[in-house]
Amino acid sequence: MDVLLEPPLRAIPELLERRASELGDRPLLVIGERSLGYRAMRDLAAGYAGTLAAAGVRPGDRVAVMAENCFELLALWSGCAWLGAILVPINTASRGAQLEHVLGNSGPKALAVEAGLLAHVAAVERLPTELERLWLIGEGGRPLRGLEPEPFPEPQAPAPRGEVGPADTLAILYTSGTTGPSKGVCCPQAQFYWYAVNTAAMLEISEDDVLYTCLPLFHINALSTFVQALVHGARCVIGPRFSASQFWSRLAESEATVTYILGAMTSILAKTAASPADGAHRVRVVLAPATPERLHELFRERFGVTLLDGYAMTETNVVIGPRDGEQRPGYMGRLLPGFDVRIVDEEDVEVPDGTAGELVMRADEPFAFATGYWRMPERTVEAWRNLWFHSGDRVIRTEDGYFRFVDRIKDAIRRRGENISAWEVEQVLQSHHDVAAAAVIPVPSELGEDEVMAWVVPREGGQVDPLELVKHCEHRLAHFAIPRYVELLAELPLTENGKVRKFVLRERGVTAATWDREAAGYTPARR
Repeated sequence: MDVLLEPPLRAIPELLERRASELGDRPLLVIGERSLGYRAMRDLAAGYAGTLAAAGVRPGDRVAVMAENCFELLALWSGCAWLGAILVPINTASRGAQLEHVLGNSGPKALAVEAGLLAHVAAVERLPTELERLWLIGEGGRPLRGLEPEPFPEPQAPAPRGEVGPADTLAILYTSGTTGPSKGVCCPQAQFYWYAVNTAAMLEISEDDVLYTCLPLFHINALSTFVQALVHGARCVIGPRFSASQFWSRLAESEATVTYILGAMTSILAKTAASPADGAHRVRVVLAPATPERLHELFRERFGVTLLDGYAMTETNVVIGPRDGEQRPGYMGRLLPGFDVRIVDEEDVEVPDGTAGELVMRADEPFAFATGYWRMPERTVEAWRNLWFHSGDRVIRTEDGYFRFVDRIKDAIRRRGENISAWEVEQVLQSHHDVAAAAVIPVPSELGEDEVMAWVVPREGGQVDPLELVKHCEHRLAHFAIPRYVELLAELPLTENGKVRKFVLRERGVTAATWDREAAGYTPARR
């Protein structure tokens, strides 16, 4: 099978048409109790495009959905793709002012909501004036500001394929908004195609693979997993949200050969108790960006899988990763074909190899990156200044072309005139055998600048002594990077993608429960 599909089928409708004619009833999608083949998926897209059109949705209109991973979300995504409308999948954790901003900024004409989440929409003070239809996924629900909830609609008579091109926005995916209002990333049709092609090239996906994801469909990673299957003739299984205790057994049940994890998931899985399910699966490779170096061998020996690192953003594509099967644990990888990157200083001047700076990127292929932020032109210009997308990530490039992540620029800590990478401190903390997860933030110092604070989750059955943990850091970190403050938590506040919601920890800061090594009279030795 020609996985590059020459010429590239960069718009989803023509990709659906091609695959339906080639693969017919071959299994494509399993989600919950539903399963669809390639032809059925094409028909579903056309049917839900008919549903949207009958509801008054026109090309360019937005259709929002707030739900956990479910068939209905992908039905709307495919219908929007076919019609030329824009899907706005909303993070199920959104509440209050953030949810009101997302709805007001996107201005959807129709909104589909999981019944259990409707109360959060009802609590929003102002709903968008554009909203005309409210569809309920599940049972229950009361009228919402004059809108009567309707049962989620069935597909109607197939609509003709819209005049949809590679540049047309298919989805608006909202950022976490930790430094201001959430930004709606405008993801064009072609971005999904190239995201799937580039990711699958790293994972060596073929039509024999079963791709499993438990990541949420309101982020690009999971949506891309479905498109990877579509492009390469594989099968995609969409599972419920991540559970460390059920992760490997769910993979076995799905017959998965490829899966995807993010953020703290890797460390959490590494600290789980041994189980017969650890190796009772068919998975051969796991895409696991930002994996600590020490965990690659552990996953290979204990779980029998290869972890692949890489670098991508919602605004960009899979830009950095293993090339030609070469991977260096602890590094994101090398520049992938089709992209250009630089490491620059505050003035956008390129810095020498070995020097930390901001990673900026651009793509060779048209519309392989997002086209900007919805209704935020100033933020778009700021992020894409000088015609390079600015990642906000501090990165180092080695002389032989490997890239190493240092930290998010906004997460950098400045203490006693020294710059500290929160990410590097977290890796040392998580190397302790009794630590399941850790997050490091700056907190104000009495002397100005910052102090280092660590939030630590003990592994199941383990106990963490803050003093012993600080001593564990002494031989592994510069003295100025060793945390002054340590607080133990049962769990870290995580996004649905497994990333730590650090703004929650920053707002909390030092508490009465925080251990302070200076108050304890301990000073790390300078080594």
